[in-house]
Amino acid sequence: MAKSRLVGIGMDYSATSKLALNWAIHNLVGEGDQIIIIHVASPKADPTNKQLFQDTGSPLIPLLEFREISVAKRYGLTPDPEVLDMLDTVSNTRRVKVVAKVYWGDPREKLCDAVEQLKLDALILGSRGLGAIKRVLLGSVSNYVVQNASCPVTVVKGASTKK
Repeated sequence: MAKSRLVGIGMDYSATSKLALNWAIHNLVGEGDQIIIIHVASPKADPTNKQLFQDTGSPLIPLLEFREISVAKRYGLTPDPEVLDMLDTVSNTRRVKVVAKVYWGDPREKLCDAVEQLKLDALILGSRGLGAIKRVLLGSVSNYVVQNASCPVTVVKGASTKK
């Protein structure tokens, strides 16, 4: 039997992060693996539990608890029903454990911190598909994480809207 893996998925509920989750479910995650949904909230957000967990991120939140509105609000999140359905399905059909973790700050740094703290075997991210100029001006989260994370990183690109 293969060793179970810890697979992190960067999630901001954008179309590309949902594509990344879908890709991971269909191409990477197997029975016995664990998915950790990693949210990086704005450092300006001020949910109830932020001061307790600002440096280390929230404790791991089981999927069942994460579905509860009161728990999500405590961390300043609004879970997406489509994402929750995908996670429920993979959890039930493949016996995959699903948890969430919330960080506050710069997504580039916090995703790399998550890789180290959680000892992830892989990290999956969506890509906004910025052009070269916008990528230079705004900075690419996925590019930074690919260059600096200590585990394999897969970047899932969305459909191109450029003509």
